[in-house]
Amino acid sequence: MNTRILVVDDDPTVSEVVARYLERDGHEVECVGDGVEALRRALANPPDLMVLDLMLPKIDGLQVCRKLRERWPVPVIMLTALGEEIDRVVGLETGADDYVTKPFSPRELALRVQSVLRRARGASVTGGTGVLRDGDLVVDVGAHEVRLRGDEVMLTAREFDLLAYLMRNPRQAFSRSALLNQVWGWSFGDSSTVTVHVRRLREKIEPDPTEPRRIVTVWGVGYRYEPLEGGS
Repeated sequence: MNTRILVVDDDPTVSEVVARYLERDGHEVECVGDGVEALRRALANPPDLMVLDLMLPKIDGLQVCRKLRERWPVPVIMLTALGEEIDRVVGLETGADDYVTKPFSPRELALRVQSVLRRARGASVTGGTGVLRDGDLVVDVGAHEVRLRGDEVMLTAREFDLLAYLMRNPRQAFSRSALLNQVWGWSFGDSSTVTVHVRRLREKIEPDPTEPRRIVTVWGVGYRYEPLEGGS
């Protein structure tokens, strides 16, 4: 069964090039040119992944991503303008799994798509199956499910990978660049990606995100997972 990808960009040339590369990799691709139509199509028949431009007519990419996240955990790769770091950060905070800056290599985008899809399907850096437990926080790697105090926690594929990786390596400090390499598979990139994902994870699993107890900051290094063991 082919993977369905929705490409959302108001530049038909960009959409055509992206679609051609993704179809070459065996994906089924649909292209739309504005945010309203993108939401309509995605909510009516959720794709396996969305490539979403930030600047769109009618509804911008951030609003599309936010509204989509309220309904479905569809993986999203955001397309942003070169050098607009604030756009990338806001996009990641909104729920995008990854981003590519314009102008971009279509081949690079196709590789990012493959990477995000692998993680969304559970073939991630967490590896294998099994259950990770830390008190009232339970991560079922095989089911790709997280529960806190018995309630399911909705995480994006990247958030899931990051949490599982840190829990598999408790009390070990990692730099942002090391996490970027181990979890995202990037040998280079914007470390703010890691910072944003850590912030989002804290908001979802920490009793008080402003004073995190599980994912703690190691000043001058990066982050460390500190097990609560007895829960909270």
